[in-house]
Amino acid sequence: MTEEKKKLYRSRTERMIAGVCGGLAEYLNVDPVLIRLAFVLVTLSNGAGLLLYLILALIMPEEPAPDSAPQV
Repeated sequence: MTEEKKKLYRSRTERMIAGVCGGLAEYLNVDPVLIRLAFVLVTLSNGAGLLLYLILALIMPEEPAPDSAPQV
């Protein structure tokens, strides 16, 4: 039995700004709203959330585009 490895990508579908929260939510199997709220709370408490978001937006690769060719 083979297990598909999960990879962390910025989301193409669940994005508000750069897709970081959507990608984290897909990776962790949670609602993207919860991740967004966590970033807002951390940002409002000490400002580190914004810095973390910017760093993740720069280093996380974007989710690969779906193949446009039909599968046969």
